[in-house]
Amino acid sequence: MSNRHLARSIVMQILYQWDFRGRPTAALPAIIDQHLEEFGVGLTDNSEYITDTVHAVVDVIDELDADIAAHATNWPLEQITSIDRNILRIGVYEMRQNKDIPAKVAINEAIELAKNYGGPSSGKFVNGILGAMYKATLDE
Repeated sequence: MSNRHLARSIVMQILYQWDFRGRPTAALPAIIDQHLEEFGVGLTDNSEYITDTVHAVVDVIDELDADIAAHATNWPLEQITSIDRNILRIGVYEMRQNKDIPAKVAINEAIELAKNYGGPSSGKFVNGILGAMYKATLDE
């Protein structure tokens, strides 16, 4: 597993825990520090990516959620599992707002996270949503 993929896994775990706890903004730095200490050993080159990505996702979470909801028309956001929802948030953020990451890389990484951490159909679900978003971007 590449260091960047592992870093994305940590971002997903941080966002999942933050979301599960009811999105306590004040607790976010402690959650980040805990995960970096516990899972980020040897990822010093990616700790800035982890922290920046978590904060960026949290800062635009309403926009990301609206984008997800617009493309997951059969799945209200609150019915999407917390794992899948946070993987989608990372994927949409990287695909739409992080210009350093090619869209196809963001999609592939999100699919891999979904396969590793989500349910049996999570990979297909994430692929379907992000693929539709990517296609809509090409059609614009």
